[in-house]
Amino acid sequence: MSLPDRKGSVRKRGLRRIRGGRSDLIVAAGYLALAVTVLSGQWRNTQSGYLIKSGQDQTMWEWFFAVTAHSVADLENPLGTDLQNFPAGVNMMANTAMFGVGVPLTPITLLFGPTVTFVLVLTLGSSGTAFAWYWLFSRELVDSRLAAAIGGVFCGFAPAMISHANAHPNFVALMLLPIIAGLLIRMARRATIVVDAGDGKPRRRIRDAVVLGLLVAMQIALGEEPLLIFALAFGLFAVVYYLHAPRTGVRVLRALVPTVALAAVVTVMLTEIPLWWQFFGPQSYRSIDHGPMGNDLKAIVQFPSESLGGMFAPGQYVAINETEQNAYFGWPLLLLLSVTAAMLWRARVVRAAAAVIAVFGVLSLGAVAMLGKQSTGIELPWHWAEQVPLLNTVLETRLTMAAIPAIAVILALATDRAVASWQRSAGDWKPLAWFAALALALLPLVPTVLPVTTRTPTPEFFTDGTVRDYVSGGSVVMVPPPRPADAQALRWQADANFDFPLAGGYFVGPTGTTKKGIYGPETRPTTALLVQAQDTGTVPAIDADARAQALDDLRFWLADVVVLPSTKNTDVLRTTMTQLLGAAPTRVDDVWLWDVRTLR
Repeated sequence: MSLPDRKGSVRKRGLRRIRGGRSDLIVAAGYLALAVTVLSGQWRNTQSGYLIKSGQDQTMWEWFFAVTAHSVADLENPLGTDLQNFPAGVNMMANTAMFGVGVPLTPITLLFGPTVTFVLVLTLGSSGTAFAWYWLFSRELVDSRLAAAIGGVFCGFAPAMISHANAHPNFVALMLLPIIAGLLIRMARRATIVVDAGDGKPRRRIRDAVVLGLLVAMQIALGEEPLLIFALAFGLFAVVYYLHAPRTGVRVLRALVPTVALAAVVTVMLTEIPLWWQFFGPQSYRSIDHGPMGNDLKAIVQFPSESLGGMFAPGQYVAINETEQNAYFGWPLLLLLSVTAAMLWRARVVRAAAAVIAVFGVLSLGAVAMLGKQSTGIELPWHWAEQVPLLNTVLETRLTMAAIPAIAVILALATDRAVASWQRSAGDWKPLAWFAALALALLPLVPTVLPVTTRTPTPEFFTDGTVRDYVSGGSVVMVPPPRPADAQALRWQADANFDFPLAGGYFVGPTGTTKKGIYGPETRPTTALLVQAQDTGTVPAIDADARAQALDDLRFWLADVVVLPSTKNTDVLRTTMTQLLGAAPTRVDDVWLWDVRTLR
């Protein structure tokens, strides 16, 4: 009898680890290179470049990162600020400020500016999300690293992820979600194994609870809406997965409930102050009415605008906006998914993934089905689901994002089987057919470089510090004040190192006594008048009531100075403001201004 070659066995395991680690590094580098390529336009110009399809959202996010760094550097409370929407201020916790990256990246923001932080979060967010899903797939789902890499790349660079990469880092930096999923999967697996009573189970459960609670708390600091969507999707996945073995499912549930409950306690302990501030603190709000935000039926089968398919075969524009193309999987991928799911239907992972795709796909269509921006009159489940608290704060179009990892699961499983078949028989035609079909389905979705424009330079009045001479504890009122449609003054304020607060702004805050959330401040009459003058290019009729209202609004804003930079219809705005105040402005540096401190 010969003894087993233990040294040889150890050597083989070591070689497998080295090869696996090398594969992981190659995959991570590939994801990072792809993310840098997609955002290369912004990386080439972090001084004045601006993702053109972000609307005003990039300005808002850069302001969030900049004001967070300012608060941390000055040892101020970052959960709230009165630097915009003065004097009421803004509840930062209720505005997805992403403290989970804004606080640790404070040195980057202070040294290189908020644009660098913004594009860095987007780059590491998309590549990190892809790699985190790859890691989960390669350790829990498939044997082939290639199959896991394909699943990962879809999770990190799906159409919705690229669309949000224009403006929404909270929906791009989702790398904690697969880590949470992996932990829950391991906990569930252990629950199905019968072990001895003295195996240290209580200690392990406490450790799992602490880790899970910490991960959830960290995700809350990155984005609560993605966490809610993930939790709902993962719950549905688990229910369908255990349908064929309900007793096992109940056993897993009983084993997990105490651990998850303890994890919830840990999460609350870590987040109770920020969450109290979000829901009950200054400028908190109870709900927000987004209006109809469902996906158009055509959006499911069309190609996204920032893709090869969108470049060569664009369809009717039915997106809510450029940053919310949350479906757009394209008909080739949907066809491939349908056939693949049918062929692999016996695998309960596939059935669970298909359920997530179907349920969240339907929910994402909104309360009434739309086809080509025309109502079909068909009421859908979201009509009732949107009445549920918390769900009513979600943009239903984003529910499609729950389908992204579910689609990736099916693609990874099918690829894994194709690779295994090819390894058994190199002459088998079926793997070649799979990879050809996969290429045809994914090629139209390959992202293109996100377009960038050059933003308007910050007026010297702000950058050279002159503004400080005109501020004495009150606000700067821009003509017209910043609002969701034009928030560039927020960037000017950040470039001036927050030397002054702004009236108006771009944020979500309460309105009236109902505390219902709205975007931006409630519109003051003077703001509406100035926006009208700018949009029409005509000086409106100014009477005594309008002048009195302007004085009331300036006192409401605790205004120190009214500033008019070079903008659209500058002359019309200057004439309008002069008539409202009954005084001509003064030219200082490159702006017109009215010193109104005596009016307070």
